[in-house]
Amino acid sequence: MMAYPIALVGPGEPDTRSLTSHHATMPRPWSLQSRRSIAAICGSSCFAGWLSVLVCLRKAGSGSVPDVPDTPPVPGDAAAADAVITGLRAANARLRGLLAERDARITGLEVQVARIADLESLVADLQAQVADLAAKVKQNSKNSSKPPSSDGLGKPEPKSLRKKTGRKPGRPKGQPGATMQLTDHPDHVIRHLPRSCAGCGAGLDGAQETGMERRQVTEIPPVRAQVTEHQMIEVTCPCCGRPSKADAPDGVTAPVQYGPRAAAMGVYLWHGQFLSRDRACQALADVFGCAPSPAVIATAARKIARFISPALDAIVTALLASEVTHFDESGFRVAGKLAWVHSASSGRYVLVTVHTKRGKAGMDAAGVLPSFAGIACHDAWAPYDSYAGIAGHALCNAHVLRELTAVTETGTDLDVTWARQAIDALLALKEAARAARDAGQDAIDAKLLAGHEKYFTGAASTGVALNAARRSPLQKKRHALAKRLRDRAGDYLRFAHDLRVPFDNNPAEQVIRMSKLRIKVSGSMRSMAGAETFCAIRSYLATASRHGISWLDALILAAQGEAWIPEIA
Repeated sequence: MMAYPIALVGPGEPDTRSLTSHHATMPRPWSLQSRRSIAAICGSSCFAGWLSVLVCLRKAGSGSVPDVPDTPPVPGDAAAADAVITGLRAANARLRGLLAERDARITGLEVQVARIADLESLVADLQAQVADLAAKVKQNSKNSSKPPSSDGLGKPEPKSLRKKTGRKPGRPKGQPGATMQLTDHPDHVIRHLPRSCAGCGAGLDGAQETGMERRQVTEIPPVRAQVTEHQMIEVTCPCCGRPSKADAPDGVTAPVQYGPRAAAMGVYLWHGQFLSRDRACQALADVFGCAPSPAVIATAARKIARFISPALDAIVTALLASEVTHFDESGFRVAGKLAWVHSASSGRYVLVTVHTKRGKAGMDAAGVLPSFAGIACHDAWAPYDSYAGIAGHALCNAHVLRELTAVTETGTDLDVTWARQAIDALLALKEAARAARDAGQDAIDAKLLAGHEKYFTGAASTGVALNAARRSPLQKKRHALAKRLRDRAGDYLRFAHDLRVPFDNNPAEQVIRMSKLRIKVSGSMRSMAGAETFCAIRSYLATASRHGISWLDALILAAQGEAWIPEIA
């Protein structure tokens, strides 16, 4: 037996297969399920073509192909098979067209999906930039390291992390006041007697004194500069006839000059009270009647800076011997360029220096950190950690409180939670340390310390986990903060473990704030030499003040060449 196989042949492809094949049969008759399958493959649009194929099959064999003996095909049957093949090729071509159309649509959709993904990524980046810019706009002196002067007129509402104590504003009861008191040794006494009786108008000459009311007025008398002329007399020896002239007193080296008190007063107004040199000269003219030129005050400042060099050496020695020392640095305009002021302070000793570099080079030049072996209090500026001889680091918690406050204002709800937990732990330990000091204790209660330390480190670890993706600048910033809190928890909590260490680095910031005030007045120091003179004088004055010596007295001693030198405990 032989049958006519039907093959799906592409358009233009030669049909190389034989129309006859042994042991091959074609399904017959065509079932409804077969027709539905073919229609599903081709689609409704080509169903008519398949109907024509079926019509040809019916014409060839009335819906079935009968089995015929193994004999040459009948010419009519071959024509019918060719028609079937032609119809199948046409249907195949239509199928290929539909598939190509489908592929084109899929390709277009894939392009659109890729475009949508790019747009979504762009939107996410823009949202992150907007959030970062919004956070920068919200920065102020309460939640960042920006100074209060940068807040401008739009100062933020006062926000204090301190808890209410219940104390009313004003001076507490029992605290002594600061009102003026009558002195028992007035410089002048003026008696005022009534001229006539307040009742009858009679004269009161010789009347008995029965009472007295005292009133005192403190006044500054007019002060005018005095000129002292030194005459070095020259005489001739009656024996040999040689002339001899007297020597000038110490410090009198020019025909006309200002004395040490006038020079000290000018430097006091310039570098002590931060007047400009021109205004300092004008103040001297108005108050004392002498008007030195700005160059005279500058020369006096350089002279005083030379004389106080031994005092600065003593200050460095005292700082090196301190158990805990505060360090800080800040920008300082010198000759129109950015320089850096470095400060080191401990107790009654203050050192201020200036350098072109902020990092280790500037710190080395100050002469304290390279040989310091105590506990260094500072911010998280990395160069401080490069000194191996330091016994320990205490990081400033005032800085980190501002950073955590910024997280509570710009972070997600979960970020706000861990930041507030860290803030609460720090403030609780600060209060515990204060209470322990007031009670004369050497340490905080161990259980309380361990509990709050656990809260603090737990908050830091949570912050690290929440911001581990670091997709946006704000998230990167929060991750860096949390990681620093976690990795350096011991340095941030050193104040709780060692009561000698303060909670913050405010003493160093208070010292360095004076240099910022100088720049606000002058705009910039004209030269590095002038900046060094300013820093030397500020170190001298700040240390003298902490030893109970007035600035003017200290400057007068220095102008006389007898600078005050602090004692080293």
